[in-house]
Amino acid sequence: MQRYFIEGKVPDNRIAHITGDDAKHIAKVMRQTAGDGLIAVMEGKAFRATIISADRDIELRLDAELETKVEMPKQVTIACGLPKGDKLDLITQKCTELGMYALIPFAAERSIVKWDAAKGDKKIARLQKIAKEAAEQSHRTRLPEIHNVHSFKQLMAAAESFDAVIVAYEEEARSASPARFAEILKTLYDKSSILIVFGPEGGISENEISHLKRAGALFTSLGPRILRTETAPFYALSAMSYEFE
Repeated sequence: MQRYFIEGKVPDNRIAHITGDDAKHIAKVMRQTAGDGLIAVMEGKAFRATIISADRDIELRLDAELETKVEMPKQVTIACGLPKGDKLDLITQKCTELGMYALIPFAAERSIVKWDAAKGDKKIARLQKIAKEAAEQSHRTRLPEIHNVHSFKQLMAAAESFDAVIVAYEEEARSASPARFAEILKTLYDKSSILIVFGPEGGISENEISHLKRAGALFTSLGPRILRTETAPFYALSAMSYEFE
């Protein structure tokens, strides 16, 4: 069944409404009418639902709650230095499928792309739409939060609220005894919220590394090969899924 996220709390009478593009998709694309079923997700819970009416908006009844366990047991936030082109779209989509809790794009010193503040709201809205569609496709029960672009200073301030901060640092892969990601993961079983920082195409600068070290971040290589900025988050989330799920 097609899955749709609905904002707000589960109504006491179990009657919910879907509006906007999702309502059009149900009525015009899926051609569903009264009596048809779908999956509705509210407050992190998935319900079988039956359409009551599909005139303009969709009115539906929430039926049985589905027993699901699809969310990553760790709240993993991905912080990525602004990459070139449409790589941020790809990172958002695939990291959502892999269980990302939230995404923080940040303007790194070596980011080639300069964020256009005037178009920022539209870009974030686009990423939120990509995350929503990916969450529906992968049958998640929670939408990842897509944060506005942070400066590095703002990122460092945000990092203080996490139980652990990990930095994917390519120089670790070149060192004589690199910190293995698998070994770091073994130390995180008592941690709930984890921030993983990835640099843009040019990597993380020495100045940024110094600030992260002073903040107590853990540095790791992601294997002996140097990964692209859009590939590294997929590697990390896949490894975390293997370790914790």
